[in-house]
Amino acid sequence: MTPELMAAGARAKAIHEGRPVPTSTESGGRETSYGRIATGELDVTHGAILYLDDITVSFDGFKALNALSLSISAGEMRCIIGPNGAGKTTMMDVITGKTRPDLGKAFFGSTIDLLRLRENEIASIGIGRKFQKPTVFEYLTVFENLELALKADRGVRASMFFRLNGEQLDRIGAMLTLIHLKDSAQRVAGLLSHGQKQWLEIGMLLMQDPKLLLLDEPVAGMTDEETERTAELFLSLEGSHSLVVVEHDMKFIGELTQNGRNGKKVTVLHEGSVLAEGLLSEVQANEKVVEVYLGR
Repeated sequence: MTPELMAAGARAKAIHEGRPVPTSTESGGRETSYGRIATGELDVTHGAILYLDDITVSFDGFKALNALSLSISAGEMRCIIGPNGAGKTTMMDVITGKTRPDLGKAFFGSTIDLLRLRENEIASIGIGRKFQKPTVFEYLTVFENLELALKADRGVRASMFFRLNGEQLDRIGAMLTLIHLKDSAQRVAGLLSHGQKQWLEIGMLLMQDPKLLLLDEPVAGMTDEETERTAELFLSLEGSHSLVVVEHDMKFIGELTQNGRNGKKVTVLHEGSVLAEGLLSEVQANEKVVEVYLGR
């Protein structure tokens, strides 16, 4: 969930409970970026929407990322796997501005330097992140969660008097269908199943029109049916959005990479670097990957 959306949820809850409305605060994390700069429009004319070059992050002498280089094409769905401690979460922290690397470059498109932007600025230019544990506003209905995401950039006064127009209602309706929650629109989000909460958070991110979605173990804890529906959802987004899916469930990775568009890459991280990259069949046959991750 983006910092702006979290702040909007806190304001909505305060208004709902009749408490003083909290003010926005900057995000924490490791040393983050410095200063607001002009970034211009996202430029993907060279094909890549995300470019990491020699990213290194150290914590007390331990290299969580070790000269990591990675390129994601516009409209691509990239699956990333690796054992615990491989650097997957730290990589996403760098992309979203939560952690500032010691060395390296990170660009969104060919012109936007992510290392010079704050977390909220990175979210506003079109990068959305979903954490492993779903984060939704459990005291609001499914519909209200999507509505809040739609108008997350509004101030307190505007939010109190905001009314949806026909186009916005249609958009929320389409999103409810996309995330398989049309029949649960008026249900309080806290009563949803784990998988349904995951879908709702994904829908909330999509309401903000991200160009790049970072999805951290999105099917962890889901039933087989929910996992299958999530694969269908992600495949429907392929092309219109760029997706980076970090996941341990190899069956789910197989559903994503062997359906939809052909030739989807899988990247394997190990000890903070790219160990292997290629089609799922190629990765699974790689002796180094078998040794460190997949097991013999």
